[in-house]
Amino acid sequence: MGSLDTNPMSSALPNDKAAFEPLNFFAFFPSTNSAAAIAGDLIASAMNTVGFTWQASPAATEMEVLALDWLAQLLRLPTTFMNRTNTGRGTGGGVILGTTSEAMLVTLVAARDAALRRTGSVGVSDIPRLTVYAADQTHSTFFKACRLAGFDPANIRSIPTGSETSYGLDPAKLLEVMQADADAGLVTTYVCATVHVDAAYAGSACICPEFRHHLDGVERVDSISMSPHKWLLTCLDCTCLYVRDAHRLSDSLETNPEYLKNDATDSGEVTDLKDMQVGVGRRFRGLKLWMVMRTYGTAKLQEHIRSDVAIAKMFEDFVRADDRFEVVVPRNFALVCFRIKASGAMTEKDADEVNRVLMENLNKTGKAYLAHTVVGDKFVLRFAVVAARGETCRFQDARPKPLGHSVFPTSC
Repeated sequence: MGSLDTNPMSSALPNDKAAFEPLNFFAFFPSTNSAAAIAGDLIASAMNTVGFTWQASPAATEMEVLALDWLAQLLRLPTTFMNRTNTGRGTGGGVILGTTSEAMLVTLVAARDAALRRTGSVGVSDIPRLTVYAADQTHSTFFKACRLAGFDPANIRSIPTGSETSYGLDPAKLLEVMQADADAGLVTTYVCATVHVDAAYAGSACICPEFRHHLDGVERVDSISMSPHKWLLTCLDCTCLYVRDAHRLSDSLETNPEYLKNDATDSGEVTDLKDMQVGVGRRFRGLKLWMVMRTYGTAKLQEHIRSDVAIAKMFEDFVRADDRFEVVVPRNFALVCFRIKASGAMTEKDADEVNRVLMENLNKTGKAYLAHTVVGDKFVLRFAVVAARGETCRFQDARPKPLGHSVFPTSC
């Protein structure tokens, strides 16, 4: 028998500093972290509560409810989305789930069942008539969740977007498609943007007054989700889902086996979080979110968001100052979508390949790590600033250099 590898991690992990150094990682929206969140997660893991019902762990349930309502107040959400109001228990409420994918799935299931009730469907016989809608830039998890919820792939509408709406959902196009479906006898069921708002990344920024207008009109939607693990110093996994009608969600997801029946649940005065998620068992996620908000407070959390936005703006200014580059989509928060633009004899196809090579060569250096997407048929580089602490020194010398060199500086 051969000898065991005494350091298996060294061979299993890539020699890529940028992959593990958050100050150099700009590819996706990396999970932010903090000492408070880590402490909360450690304590929760040590307690190992299984808070499927209120009776199973009253403290875990009440702390999650409290943390969700605190965050709702920071976001200035209507009280209809809160678990507790000044007059008592509200009709809406929230739950902390693992990811945005789960939030999309449970709200799709609730919308599906509500639509079936409206049509008078016998069982699920009318599912082939149900239609759902999203922009073609909506995250791919939406389309995956639609399939899991049983929607006919032929009835999943991807609405084309363009530069005239900054690649956002065009209400006129949406209404046109919905009307055509209604005229054909189909049942409009779910819109990812107006019925359910997916604010996984950008929702955190809305704790700052200057960004809150991005949630204007939220009082008219059925649900909204945002992920503190993307930008609010809370480690994975932590997605907060708020709904205006908690009963619509629980009616679709409720389980009531004999062994879980109890007087507290029967009273109707408590929240059983198992009935707002896919599974029954659940982790004590509320503690880390409570500790982050309790430790840092509103001012520090806002400072964290503003610091990242300022760094992204600085980088955007460097890109705009070099006429070889273009910013493809206007920057709203801390994400810059840019590319080397086609010029002279360079075609758009040539420019796509040049940008791909630039990204690959940059990522190989280990000094920074970027990802890409395709917007309007263009290969676009994504520069996402979501660091646990802002350090503008990383970008002071980030002015684009000759194309034979990286446009990014080394770390400070």
